[in-house]
Amino acid sequence: MRTYIKQSFYTVPLFMSAELFSQQKVTGNVKSTDKEGLGSVLIINISSHQSILSDTSGNFIIEAAENDELRFVKEGYYRIDKKIGKEDFGSPLIISLKKNEIEIPEVKITFQPTGNLERDNRNLNESRKVVSLRSELDEYMKSPLNEALPDNTISKTFASPDYKVGQVSLLGVLDAAKGLFKKATELKITKANYKETEDFLRRIKEEINLQFLRKYGMDEEQIDEFLIYANDTRTLAKKYRKNFKINIIESELGVAFAEYRKTHKLSNI
Repeated sequence: MRTYIKQSFYTVPLFMSAELFSQQKVTGNVKSTDKEGLGSVLIINISSHQSILSDTSGNFIIEAAENDELRFVKEGYYRIDKKIGKEDFGSPLIISLKKNEIEIPEVKITFQPTGNLERDNRNLNESRKVVSLRSELDEYMKSPLNEALPDNTISKTFASPDYKVGQVSLLGVLDAAKGLFKKATELKITKANYKETEDFLRRIKEEINLQFLRKYGMDEEQIDEFLIYANDTRTLAKKYRKNFKINIIESELGVAFAEYRKTHKLSNI
C-alpha cells in the first residue's frame, strides 16, 4: 500500500510537467512581398484548432507545440502553411504572403492608326460599295410599286368543293334560329308598379356612383327627388329594372340631370 502511494506521488507531477511545457508561445510578423505588415491575417493552429488575427502591423502571438502546423490566411493573398520546429520558439517567425494575380483578358487591337486622316477613315468607315448598296436599297423601298401583285387566290383545281351550291345556307339557318331564340327569350318591357320602382331606385343608389350629384351640393333628400324626376322623365324603372345595365342607366341619368339643372338652382362645389 505504501509503495503504490509513493509511485503515484511522483508520477502526477511528471505528467503535469510534460503537459505544461508542451504548449509554448510562438511570436511573429506577417508581411506582404512589399515588406509591409499585414493586419487581420487569420492564423490557425491546425493541430489545436486555435485561431487568432494579426494586429494592424502584422504582429501575432499564438500557442503551439513542436510539429504543430500553422496556417496563414488573408483574402486576396495565397495562403501559407508553416510547421513549427524547436528553433521557432526562440526567435520571431517572419511570414511573407504573396498577392493573388488578377488576370485581365487580353484585348487585341486590329486597327493601328497611321495619323493620316484620309487613310484612317477608309479603315473606320464602311466601304463605298456597302454605302452605295444601302443607298440603292433605301431608294427601292421608298419607290412606288409599279408591278401588279399576284392574285392571292387558290386555283379552282385545288379548291375545296363548294357544298353551298344547290343547298340552303347552313349559316343562314343558324342566324335565323338565333334571331328567333333571342326574340323568344328577350325580356318584355312592362310598366313598373310602386314596389318595383322603389326597389329599382334603391338599387341605383347602391350600385351606381352618384358622386357627381353631391358635387353640386345635393344632399340625400335632393338626390332622391332627382332620381324620381329622372325615372318619370326617362321611364327608367320600366326599361331597366329587369335588365339592369349600369353604363346605360348612368347615361340616362346624365341626360336627365342636364334637363334637371335648367329648372333647379344647384351650386357647383
